Amino acid sequence: MTAHRAEFPEKLRFLFEAARYKILYGGRGGAKSWGVARALLIQAAATPLRILCVREFQTSIAESVHHLLQSQIAEIGLESFYEVQNNAIKGANGSEFVFAGLRNNVTKIKSFEGVDRVWVEEAQTVSKSSWEVLIPTIRKDGSEIWLTFNPELESDETYRRFVVNPPADAKVVKINWQDNPWFPEVLAREKDELKARDPDAYQNVWEGHCRVTLDGAIYARELRLAQEEGRIRNVPYDALKQVHTFFDLGWADNTSIWFAQSVNNELRLIDYYSNNQQPLQHYIGVLQNKGYIYGTDWLPHDAKAKTLATGRSVEEIMTAAGRKVQIVPNLSVSDGINAARTIFNRCYFDEARCAEGLQSLRHYRYDVDPDSKQFSGKPLHDYHSHAADAFRYFAVAIEEDRPASSARGIRMGGWRA
Repeated sequence: MTAHRAEFPEKLRFLFEAARYKILYGGRGGAKSWGVARALLIQAAATPLRILCVREFQTSIAESVHHLLQSQIAEIGLESFYEVQNNAIKGANGSEFVFAGLRNNVTKIKSFEGVDRVWVEEAQTVSKSSWEVLIPTIRKDGSEIWLTFNPELESDETYRRFVVNPPADAKVVKINWQDNPWFPEVLAREKDELKARDPDAYQNVWEGHCRVTLDGAIYARELRLAQEEGRIRNVPYDALKQVHTFFDLGWADNTSIWFAQSVNNELRLIDYYSNNQQPLQHYIGVLQNKGYIYGTDWLPHDAKAKTLATGRSVEEIMTAAGRKVQIVPNLSVSDGINAARTIFNRCYFDEARCAEGLQSLRHYRYDVDPDSKQFSGKPLHDYHSHAADAFRYFAVAIEEDRPASSARGIRMGGWRA
């Protein structure tokens, strides 16, 4: 291995110094991921290490850093040392790189014993619950957790946890294009063009500053007001009031559930849960284990559809399990968003228990029309849309429970205080 092939930007020197957490964040072109891949490969060649490479969402090895590591092996001349396999990379000294997604993969993540290094790529998307699973799992003496990410919102869990209030024994380094001595000319042109066209976007994409709100964010104003007015805070469970739940159902996509109480004129969102590829009994078990006194479980209209596997609908299965079920009126998405905006000023969110749901509401945004390149009137369907859909059903159910709606027979038993 020749010296020039293992060069690093000066700002990445800290990767070779011991620390429990190594956080690299900033804009594009800073060589964060490139530098981490190279440093881990060099360290694992010198000492047998077990390295877990994770990201929040990973459905295939193609979505991991596997290819980046493979290219860096070639760059620094270690092809004879590393064996690149389909789902792992193994060193001649016993070092191993393995890959996994964090989201709803608790059992697999907890099974990774004896990990020396974890590399969390695109860490800005990692949720509170994922961190709470991952961090205690990495408990070997001298183990380290490395993060690389481009920040989005200051309220995102990763940014708050590791940049605003970093843990003890953390090295937090912001790295931008200026810190990369090999910053390519083609990226320099892109950078300058964006700066001229959209200075605010430039600050986020290239300088690594957080956005105030995401472009096209649907509930940006409502969430800002909720924050300013102190409605995102500790919201305790009132044992004298029933808890109502609001579902968005999915299998490959997430099933998302909001837990709410009405106290006086306040709509209190006290809890949130999401998962995927779990049977309905899993969610019924989650509800029962929360220990709340329940009122109504509100389900979307597709809960009436019978499945081929069971011959029964979600509505029928939950009713048979002793749950009190109602179907949310089937309004259009735009009408549902309007309903959510109408009731938002009465909503109080528990900051800790609803952290994932809030993160998704902040990231819920309109899709971009591929032809006009402008925002369409249609929300983007992604991971965050499921929590937003469940919140929309909550709003529709609340609006339908107004006295004027009682003639339609849509009642939310025990909802009003």
